[in-house]
This record gives sequence, C-alpha cells and structure tokens, in this order.
Amino acid sequence: MLIDLALLAQFDTPTICNTIELFEVRPRNEGYMDARIRACFPEMPPAVGYASTATMRCAFPRREGDVYGSLDEQVALFSTLPGPPMVVFQDLDDPAVAATFGEVMCSTYRAFGAAGIVTSGAARDLDQVRRLGFPAFSNGAICSHGYSHIVDLHGAVRVGGVTIHPGDLIHADANGVTTIPLEIASEVAQAAGEFVAAESGVLDYLKSGNPDAAAFREARQGMLSAIAALGKRVRGKSGE
Repeated sequence: MLIDLALLAQFDTPTICNTIELFEVRPRNEGYMDARIRACFPEMPPAVGYASTATMRCAFPRREGDVYGSLDEQVALFSTLPGPPMVVFQDLDDPAVAATFGEVMCSTYRAFGAAGIVTSGAARDLDQVRRLGFPAFSNGAICSHGYSHIVDLHGAVRVGGVTIHPGDLIHADANGVTTIPLEIASEVAQAAGEFVAAESGVLDYLKSGNPDAAAFREARQGMLSAIAALGKRVRGKSGE
C-alpha cells in the first residue's frame, strides 16, 4: 500500500506516536528514540523518510581511503529504498569523540534526495547545515571530525535505544524521533488528523475563557470517547 509521506509530515512526532498507540501493535514505551537524540534545528518542520543505515567511527583512522570514501557507495544505495532516505548513523565510539557529519556530508545527502539525518554521535557545521534547510538529529555537537569514517552500510544499527533496519520508516521533529511500523503507516497517516480533531474539543474549550470543572470534565470525556472510538476502528482495520 502506498504510504502518504507528505500527509505524515503534516503532523508533529508526538501526534504520530499517539496515533500509533491506538493500533496496539507495540508497547507504548518502544519504537521511539530516547533523550540522547535531539533536534539540531528545532524550528524545522517534521522530517519523514526511510532509514539508510550506517555505522561510523571517529576515534581511529580508516585503514584505507579518505574520510569521505564511502559516500558514493552510500548515496548509490538510496535508490534501493521505497522513498526519500533518512540517513541513520550509529557512532561506534562511546562516548563520541568527534562529529559524525558536517556540511559536506549533509550537502551530499540533500542533493541526493535525503529527508534528513539522525545520529547517535555528534554534529558540526551547524550554521551551514541549518542554511541548507536539512533536518538533523544528534546527541550534541563537537567541532572536529577526528578520524570520522563509515564502517558498514545498510545493516541494523542501534540509535537512541532503538534498533533501526534499512527501510524502516522514520518520523522526526523538535520533539524527537520515532519509527512508524510499515504495516500500519498508511492508516496512521489517515488517522492522525482524526486524533488531532478529537483533542481539539478540549483545547478549544480551554481557549474559550472562564472554564469550570464540570464543563471541562464533559469536554475531556468527549475527547476520550472520540479517541477510544478511533482506536477501536483502526484496530479493526489493521486486523483485516
């Protein structure tokens, strides 16, 4: 089934997480990255793409080739994905000793259609990457790239407490990074708008001025009932 990435990108990542919960396909404390992974540019809109995974090391020199020697192979693999790539790096150095990406790498990824980059390591060239308009997520910033080089491409990686496989669907914004199970991704895109509409009943009431406890309880119960009905419906669809 075709997944509407543009529709998914209209919603923030917490709304996507809330909507995924309705399907009950995974525990509520799984599938999203922990607080070590933060948006480098919180002002940018949500980014959605398919994981193009790699491992990176910065502490030791690459045995042969230059620091960017695997970039051509990496971007060539973008075409194997079903849509725009989201580059996902696992930094094998712990703790991080240098930046895993900067302006040259992000310019390359952007030119080849990537939606953004997520790394368990550090970033650099933040002003330049911001000017590119390229969403990036990292565990901080370090000014040098050290001996940074790609070790492996398109294998399973572990980033922010989550195992990511090539082709996994990623949604990320100022609030963090989550995966979207592919088997429900199309339904999540459709249901997220209904989830937002259900929450708006309470939010609109609270903006109306002079709220009272009884009316608030009624508005909140209406929201919960709408969300429960939505959950029942999408679970029925996902089981078909």
